[in-house]
Amino acid sequence: MAALGALEARAKGCTACKLRPGCTQVVVADGQAAAPLLIVGEGPGGDEDRVGLPFVGRAGQLLDKILGAVGLTRQDAYITNVVKCRPPANRTPEPDEIAACTGLWLGPQLSLLRPRVILTLGNTPTQYLLGTRLGITKTRGTWHPYRHDDGGGGSYEALLMPMFHPAYLLRQDTRAPGGPKSLTWRDIREAAAVLRGEKEPEGLATAQPKPESTQPTLF
Repeated sequence: MAALGALEARAKGCTACKLRPGCTQVVVADGQAAAPLLIVGEGPGGDEDRVGLPFVGRAGQLLDKILGAVGLTRQDAYITNVVKCRPPANRTPEPDEIAACTGLWLGPQLSLLRPRVILTLGNTPTQYLLGTRLGITKTRGTWHPYRHDDGGGGSYEALLMPMFHPAYLLRQDTRAPGGPKSLTWRDIREAAAVLRGEKEPEGLATAQPKPESTQPTLF
């Protein structure tokens, strides 16, 4: 997709907000533009800033395992973040930083990608894309209708599911039924089934998912 490639190239030279002077490079995306699955995180960390790709550190390795648990790889998705530059000490991006980066880059990315399923990892992308103040513990595991207007009269609709960020799972190292990893296993299985057309999304933000009784050892 030439237009997306050109957008990504321009993004790598961005200096629009105060994050850019404090990081090594702009981390735009990874994966396949034509993939029906879009994964959106918060922002790059130290490993991502060094390598130039999203989700390549410990959290990224866990994300790979989560996807692999349902037969998916990074190449089955397009992976990006709300902000493309690493915030100092990996802090939460500030509103002006989010506004600058989404206006210039994430919004145009969404207009070109047109995914069928979107997974938002953690609070920042979930709150931004859904326009909510609810935290991830209140929103994860439920389907939400998402509509993106491209500003030129066009639009598309996708199914959006919030999930725990892999970095949070690394800090909550328990496989107890009803714990974060158990719930993530439920969520990724649900997302994969809907992505493959094996089932219809349940509830669309009304159903309350039930914790799984078992947790595999894949992650």
